[in-house]
Amino acid sequence: MTATARSERELMLVGELYDPTDPELRAAAQRAQRLLRRFNDGDVDVLHELLASLGEGATVVAPFFCDYGSNIEIGARTFVNTNCVVLDSNRVMIGDDVMLGPAVQVYAATHPLDPELRISGREYGVPVEIRDRAWIGGGAILGPGVTVGEGATVGAGAVVIRDIPPRVVVAGNPARVIREL
Repeated sequence: MTATARSERELMLVGELYDPTDPELRAAAQRAQRLLRRFNDGDVDVLHELLASLGEGATVVAPFFCDYGSNIEIGARTFVNTNCVVLDSNRVMIGDDVMLGPAVQVYAATHPLDPELRISGREYGVPVEIRDRAWIGGGAILGPGVTVGEGATVGAGAVVIRDIPPRVVVAGNPARVIREL
């Protein structure tokens, strides 16, 4: 029995090293850029075509930026403020009733730590999850692989590199719990 070769897209979505210059991935990124231009120029209906899912009553304020869009799920009644960036080389799940402040950055994309491997151009992605009723303050950065717990608050400008428990307030760089709710 022989193993089936995985496409670069499949490698990307399972968190293994992949080549972002692969023609299929380049085409997907170009598609996303075309749709983003339309959205950022005022065509809000195009979000349903860009994103994996957009919950009822969700709002995304332009400009908005992402790599593919097809790996982003936004829940019901969620608010994504202006200038947010989502690098979605893997699944990015944003729950219901979530608030993202202006200029929040969510990174599923990352690079190898080994410099020789890094300069090869291969990269990988790790899923990010923001659970229901979380609030991510303006300018916060969520790193690859983090989960923000239900009802948690991430202070403005915080850098989140570890999972955040439910119903806490975190702040700082790196973000740390400063209060329980």
